[in-house]
Amino acid sequence: MGVISKWAGLLGLLALLVGGDQIRINRPDHKYRLTVEVTTPAGIKTGSAILAVVPDRNYNRSGRTTTRGEAVLVDLGQGKNVVVLLAHQQGAKLDLDDINYVALRAYGIARGNRVSFKDMSRQSGVVPVQGELTPVLVSFGDLGDPNTARRVASDKAEAILGEGYAIRGFSAEVVPNGFWPIDFGGALGEPVTRGIEAKLPWLTAPGETAAIALRAAGLPVEGGLDAREAFARK
Repeated sequence: MGVISKWAGLLGLLALLVGGDQIRINRPDHKYRLTVEVTTPAGIKTGSAILAVVPDRNYNRSGRTTTRGEAVLVDLGQGKNVVVLLAHQQGAKLDLDDINYVALRAYGIARGNRVSFKDMSRQSGVVPVQGELTPVLVSFGDLGDPNTARRVASDKAEAILGEGYAIRGFSAEVVPNGFWPIDFGGALGEPVTRGIEAKLPWLTAPGETAAIALRAAGLPVEGGLDAREAFARK
């Protein structure tokens, strides 16, 4: 019985060590709120999402920095909408990695000096997201149909959305990490934003529906790119 208890204790300790290490590896380095403001004939509409940035903490550094969360979808009324993708366009390429560094770079520009990952959780205040930091925007004529996606230029939104519509601006704000993985809200910390599948039901349908949406918007989908990551990441 003593041997069994000893092994049970060792296995329990091992489980705690492994669990603790997984929390260390997977805990977000920082979270931030990405916000977009849109001017409409009915006034300013705002949408935001909480994103979590997780650096590669594996011992062999074989992974990559990743973002968890979802695109920002803003209902503008009158059947109009804007979706801020988790993607940037670099020439003829759609980049899914730059979203990892939006807040980092935005704070660096606002502060006038480089901000490191280890300092991000200590940043405060709202900073503008401008220029090359601005993610790709699309709009859907019908949220239920990926074929109706159209690219929205941040400086010429009226071309797609109509007269009286304009992108007023983007911002980022670091929020507390909370007690991941039990950051369910309130004192435990704000969780990353989820629920976009309910607004874009085709995201969970079989096939390359996300790629269909990106192509419909005139965006490049090449080189093994996981198009769904432009909309949502686990």
